[in-house]
Amino acid sequence: MSTLKDRIQDDMKAAMRAKDSERLSTIRMLLAAMKQREVDERIVLDDAAVVAIVDKLIKQRRDSIAAFQQAARDDLVAKESAEVAVLQAYLPARLSADEVQAAVAALVAELGAHGPGDMGRVMAAAKSRLGGSAEMAQVSAAVKAALSR
Repeated sequence: MSTLKDRIQDDMKAAMRAKDSERLSTIRMLLAAMKQREVDERIVLDDAAVVAIVDKLIKQRRDSIAAFQQAARDDLVAKESAEVAVLQAYLPARLSADEVQAAVAALVAELGAHGPGDMGRVMAAAKSRLGGSAEMAQVSAAVKAALSR
């Protein structure tokens, strides 16, 4: 069974053969971030850790897109958007908003959480369960809504 890391490396080779420089540079940036984490923490990344890195890189790109839009730099917005599109191919299927709310409601009930004081505890559990399958900003909003009831 091939890992996500293997798939990314195979995609890099395919992009090299196809002479797709934009895709190749994005994949190389992702591989560099993965290698940096492996070296820093002296670990071998599993698929969940790779998904976390991809999520982080996508968030950085979206923040950059917002800044470039304010500065009216459409050329850089297009470049960052293309990178987001390449990176999103490595994320698992995302949960819908209703599925996230249902999962959070189940977690809150399971943990017996009441009120905003339990936000950290619920978020920690949600991050471990929903980490790769939901955007954490969406999860956080669902947790806040569930705990305010």
